[in-house]
This record gives sequence, structure tokens and C-alpha cells, in this order.
Amino acid sequence: MARTPILPAGPDETVTGFGVMGLPFATGHYLAYRDFPAASFLPDSVPGYRSVWHRAPDGTWTFYATTPAEHSCARYFSTATTNDAVVCPVEATWTGDNALVIAIPGVLEWALELHATATTRALTAVATRLPEQLWTSTGALGVIGRLAGTMLGAGQVRLAGTMPNGQHFRIAPRQMWAVRTSRAFLFGRDLGPVAPLPDQARLGDFRAPQRGLAVVGQGRFDAFDPTRHRSALDLAT
Repeated sequence: MARTPILPAGPDETVTGFGVMGLPFATGHYLAYRDFPAASFLPDSVPGYRSVWHRAPDGTWTFYATTPAEHSCARYFSTATTNDAVVCPVEATWTGDNALVIAIPGVLEWALELHATATTRALTAVATRLPEQLWTSTGALGVIGRLAGTMLGAGQVRLAGTMPNGQHFRIAPRQMWAVRTSRAFLFGRDLGPVAPLPDQARLGDFRAPQRGLAVVGQGRFDAFDPTRHRSALDLAT
């Protein structure tokens, strides 16, 4: 799906691709990664974008992306932070079938190894067989998210809800892996070992998983309406 992106049909804004849903560190830092080779809200001249999210131990988020705020994840999350979105290169290199290095020159070096566990295999097998209509049902996504969070030991998992900027979201993870190992350096500082945060991080109704998870899937969001949604350039007040 990530190599041959197909966007869901319908009036929603949509994305498809790969992401490290999140990874917590014992130091209180948190990282996430998105690689969307297709997104319906991008200009025709921009085929896709990559983004890294960083949460500092004080709870402040910074969103880095290869595209401007209105054409990246900040479109939905900007009001969750006082930091402006950062436009910059985000490099991703697969050094093996399950090994990935993500880099923001001068900012981040992040190496991960993924693997399939008995639980991620089972959830992937179920996800690939579910009918399409369940992936657009907030009720069904609520049940799937609760089951996945419990089975994975990832804390709360919310696959539907409201983003900080006001758009409703529905996430359809079709394939899943766990993070086996990871090491990350932010501005040259080692972020340390992986460990759950004392309190699970949240961005609106989205919950940042308490263990490292990677997925291939699709997301649906309300089409932007300036009368109901905050702009990507708005920050937390």
C-alpha cells in the first residue's frame, strides 16, 4: 500500500502510507514518523510528504515536515503546540527489510528495527479481512482501537475522534509491526532507552501509543472548513 498509494474515495481529506505511530523514551522524549506518498490535500505538484513529530519531556510538541504546515500533519495538530511547524528535509533509508534510519540533518538521527510479533501478525490478519465499511464506522473503530491497545500493551488506542484543530479523524491500520530496537539522537543528545511515558501523551483525541508501533494504513479527516476548524498556522494559546 505504501509503495503503490491509493487514496480512499469520498469527500474527506485522506492520506495513505507508512508510519511509526510513536515511540516513547525513558527520558520523557517521544518520537513519531509519517511517510505519506499520497495525501488528498497536497498541491498536484507535490506527490507526498514525510514528517517527524517530537515531544519534549515538558510536553511541548514540534512538527517537522518536508512540506509547509497547511500541507502536512500540522494541518490537524498545530493548536496542540506553541512551536511553529518546521519545514526541512526528512530523510528515510531502509537499510534492511525491517531496519529504518530516519534523519533530519543537524537535528535528528533515529535508527529503528521492526519485527512482527504474534499479536501484530494476528491484528494484521484480521485487519486485511475486515470489510471496508467498518473502517469508516466510528463505532467499529472504537472497538478495534480498544482491543488493539489492550492486546499490544500500548495504553489507550483511539482510531477515531477529533484532532486538536477540530477535524474528525478515522484511522485504518491495515498492517502492523512492533519496534524491536531503537536509538535516537536529537541535536546530538542520546534520547536513551525506550520506555513508556509516566502519563500517556495525547493530541486531541489521538493517543500516542505507549510502545513502539509501525503501521501501513490510511487516514480520513474532515475536509477543512474555516468556520469549524482551526488553521494550520494557528498555535496553542
